[in-house]
Amino acid sequence: MSCIEVPSDLEHVLAAAWKAARDVPGFLLEDEARLLGMIAACVRCEGAIVEIGSFKGKSTVMLATVAKHYGLGRVVAIDPHNFNSAELQEHRKNPDSSSYEDFLRNLEKTGVSDYVEPHRAYSSDVASAWDRPIRFLWIDGDHSYRGAKADFDGFFPYVTAQGIVAFHDALHEFAGPLRVFVEDVLRSDRFGAAGFVRSIAWSQFRPADGELFRSQRDALAKTAARVLPYLNEEIELQGIQKILYKLNRARVPRGPVPSAKWVSLLNGQQAG
Repeated sequence: MSCIEVPSDLEHVLAAAWKAARDVPGFLLEDEARLLGMIAACVRCEGAIVEIGSFKGKSTVMLATVAKHYGLGRVVAIDPHNFNSAELQEHRKNPDSSSYEDFLRNLEKTGVSDYVEPHRAYSSDVASAWDRPIRFLWIDGDHSYRGAKADFDGFFPYVTAQGIVAFHDALHEFAGPLRVFVEDVLRSDRFGAAGFVRSIAWSQFRPADGELFRSQRDALAKTAARVLPYLNEEIELQGIQKILYKLNRARVPRGPVPSAKWVSLLNGQQAG
């Protein structure tokens, strides 16, 4: 039995959640934020919403506003708040710099403090003691391959059947998220429908019948894998390599998906 449903007031709730999250500093685009909100609202399987990488709370506010409205429990937000990843180094003014106070302030300002369970810790430390089911695993932490792989391996065993796994910045110049998504998700028959919205890569965990979605995943993997040779943690893309990266990335379908179409994908109408 499917645990996926579209609430009748979804569009109104997503608009309100984006209004709350829009001015919070961060790197989330509106289409991406709406996708996160849609996943949180529509996936009613057992388990928590887990966010790895919160920064100052943009995606946290989006998710928590939706969770607050629908009574989905608290969003688990995991981040050491010390700008430890390469993509946040420019925000680190000194060794003691932290985004934690800004994060808490933004939760308070938007009225969602009571709907967030913050963990000021490295995701690996939280994963080592984790024992709860997860309905939505949102990975937006360390974008190196080692970091993205560790986040996936640490929390994926707790994702409930029909739950969703999503990675941010999978179509940006980071080595980790896209490689993990292609190798561990798209090429696995444990997963069902999958796709991209802007730079978010997402898929549904379908351990019982993921093979029914193999052709859709294979087609997406073939296209996305063309980007992988240009993602190298040691070398910054320049010149012709950067042009080729952008050309191959442009072939990956990544436009916004209306909720009805998204649910039809999950329910297998376009599987083959």
